[in-house]
Amino acid sequence: MKTTFLLFFFIAASLSVLAQVEFVGHRGASYLAPENTVAAAKLGWELGADGVEIDIYLTPDNRIVAIHDKNTKRTTGADHIVPETTSKELRKLDAGKWKDEKYTGEKIPFVEEVLKNIPKGRYLVIEIKTGPEIMPVLEKAIKKSGKAKQVKFIAFNWESIVAAQKAFPKNDCYWLTSVEKDLDAKISECAAVGLKGVDVNSKLVTSENMAKAKELGLDVWCWTVDSPEEAKRVADLGVSSITTNRPGWLREQLK
Repeated sequence: MKTTFLLFFFIAASLSVLAQVEFVGHRGASYLAPENTVAAAKLGWELGADGVEIDIYLTPDNRIVAIHDKNTKRTTGADHIVPETTSKELRKLDAGKWKDEKYTGEKIPFVEEVLKNIPKGRYLVIEIKTGPEIMPVLEKAIKKSGKAKQVKFIAFNWESIVAAQKAFPKNDCYWLTSVEKDLDAKISECAAVGLKGVDVNSKLVTSENMAKAKELGLDVWCWTVDSPEEAKRVADLGVSSITTNRPGWLREQLK
């Protein structure tokens, strides 16, 4: 009887931990739809993602576009450097066909288009791929959208995430890293400048690093997890959010 009770307790505790973890669609539901497009973002939320993540760059004509690579070649077939190409030229490119014919004609979106589609009760995670020079344009776009409360920020660039925290003091901001020594060097500073937490490669989710974060009052997110076993591991260690290419599928696997 005692063994049965303990087994039930541990199963219930594990399920409770998983229930508390949020899932963020990496570049949208990018396993199924073309990454960093409105279609991928909408599908991510439709599949039950709590949040959807996009990457952003600033064009020479001061428009913010969602795309991961600095070059458009991989996702559009055309060879353009995003920060050196006007939004008018970028919008002529097809960012969907490479993934599936049914997405032919999908454009590189403006950040405003993605913001517009955030559903009630969900959020958008914006990864800043530039330096802090993007902040005035980003502030304007988010303020105009009326969705400021539904936006969170991440960035590898230290100056950029600090600038985001200053520009949006009421929003959650996380510093990104995949390097253990960098995490060790910066984690205390993350707390000191008022960041909400760190967003790390899942390999850095260890009991030691989770303890450091907890001691500093920092939240921990991780990426990019498509394995149910890895998702359960990091959830059991206490991460609050898992970024995945397959938000709907991964949540189902963990039920």
